[in-house]
Amino acid sequence: MVTTRDGRLVSHDIRYFVTSLDADRVTATQLLDYVRGHWQIENCLHFLKDRWWDEDRHWCQRPGLGTRLAMLTSAALDVLRLLAAKLSPPGRRSQPLCRRADWLGENPHVALQALGFAPT
Repeated sequence: MVTTRDGRLVSHDIRYFVTSLDADRVTATQLLDYVRGHWQIENCLHFLKDRWWDEDRHWCQRPGLGTRLAMLTSAALDVLRLLAAKLSPPGRRSQPLCRRADWLGENPHVALQALGFAPT
């Protein structure tokens, strides 16, 4: 439901969700929190994987290859998150993932050293 500042109703949405949760054990507020929590995670992953790495545009016809590529993308994101201190520009440890990955693309020797593939 959306209202204006003076209290007039502008629009009203009704959405239906299917769940296995018992109505006696969960309140409407808790259910709304579950739904919003799910979409918050979905939107964050979608932004990183699709908007930034353009994952939805890439497709393949070989069975299973798309799943493998998605797993590699997820693994790359996990490495960027877990090794944030090692894989960030000097003096900029709190860089967003996008900038950190771009910087590593320009400095691949840093990534290889942090992952143990190149001498320090």
